[in-house]
Amino acid sequence: MNTMTPSQPVQASEQPPNWCHIQETITMLYLSVCQIKSSMKDSGNSVDQLTQSFTELALHSREVDEHVQNLSDVSEIQAFKHEVSSTAREMQEKINQAITAFQFYDRISQRLEHVSQSLENMSDLMASPLDLNDPSAWQHIQDRVKNSYTMESERLMFEHILRGASVNEALEIYQHHFEEEKQAQNEDDDEVELF
Repeated sequence: MNTMTPSQPVQASEQPPNWCHIQETITMLYLSVCQIKSSMKDSGNSVDQLTQSFTELALHSREVDEHVQNLSDVSEIQAFKHEVSSTAREMQEKINQAITAFQFYDRISQRLEHVSQSLENMSDLMASPLDLNDPSAWQHIQDRVKNSYTMESERLMFEHILRGASVNEALEIYQHHFEEEKQAQNEDDDEVELF
């Protein structure tokens, strides 16, 4: 038989001054809005990159086919080899860009899963009279959300929302640091890693 008693809600006297579950709810909703908006923007950029890469791949493929069809003289073989080599390098670059765009799409899916889980956890907390007014329960959810982030830009956005930044301010901070992370990753990666 379990002799443990359920945790008691924090009494008003134990709560930090000016603490309110309504403000915590608003903060978590703002964070969700930031995650959704940044995901939408990033997914749009990824789709644009994929569209451009595949369009250019199709163009290069057509050019190679035209060169092959027009090749009739043995003396043209050396020039053709040079063109095919150059085109192959361009195609490889576009393939790498497409793979990177797919990797960003995977991150977006993970981010939206985090939003979904966060909203579910918050709903469960709000449905519990014992936890609704317990600052430590809200802190626990916020810690879980923060620990789920894999990118520093997401953690910074989270921190700024908790400090009272607006959605637009937090998104600007996220975008700035996201671009820095992306550039650093591009400089570090000689080859694109598959998932």
